[in-house]
Amino acid sequence: MTTLNWIITGASKGFGRALAEAALAAGDTVVAAVRNPDSIADLAGDALLPVRHDARDTAAAATLVDAALERFGRLDVLVNNAGRGLIGAVEEVGDAQLRDLMDLHLFGPAALVRAALPALRARRGGTIVQMSSQGGRISFPGVSAYSASKFALEGWSEALAAEVAPFGIRVLLVEPSRFRTAFNAELEFTEVAAEYRDALAAMRADMAGVDGAQEGDPAQAAAIIVRLAHSEEVPLRLPLGGEAVERLTAGYRRDLAEVERWAETARSADFADAAPAVRPF
Repeated sequence: MTTLNWIITGASKGFGRALAEAALAAGDTVVAAVRNPDSIADLAGDALLPVRHDARDTAAAATLVDAALERFGRLDVLVNNAGRGLIGAVEEVGDAQLRDLMDLHLFGPAALVRAALPALRARRGGTIVQMSSQGGRISFPGVSAYSASKFALEGWSEALAAEVAPFGIRVLLVEPSRFRTAFNAELEFTEVAAEYRDALAAMRADMAGVDGAQEGDPAQAAAIIVRLAHSEEVPLRLPLGGEAVERLTAGYRRDLAEVERWAETARSADFADAAPAVRPF
């Protein structure tokens, strides 16, 4: 099996840590982008390069890619994994909190992809793995800010996938449901407004209380992603976990039914004598 060289953000814990371990176990090399390199000292070895990096720091993206190329000679897989959750109603989430999530889940990954693309294009291949969420395709009360940032990442990445396919570069959007990482234990909760106290009480309790009981196994998920990175074909979107499959399937069916229900109303907005649109894509 060909050795792959990875960059993984947020590699100190959760999915990032599981991916680093799985990639190393497969004989690959890993540039682990972490805020504190000491957090992965136990993985130290010739195949691992820890780099201090804040995933929100767009100016540091090129430095991270340069470090990977200098140490391992090429880049094969880029994983934008660093992330966190924020729970609160739309009226409870302030501008600073929303912008911070966008920096972490969209602007940081976008800058890192832009920095990596010249090297990937030069070798006519590679895989970009964007860690999204089932909340990047369907949203729920209380997760508006988180879903907004993941929806943005998904739309940006879908366009990216079509743009870079001619260069042999693949894009994989991973959409997990609940996995047994520290994600739920480290959730940020907004200050509760009286108007939403009762409406979101059950949801807040559910998100806060599930830590340690999540269905998903991050080691199994990481093994799937590493296997796909080594394979000849990857999907654009990969729901991970049974709940993600069920919820996303239900969401797609609901949305399709809504389109079909209102199709005639929608069509009536066109000029009656206009020719059907012809697009180059």
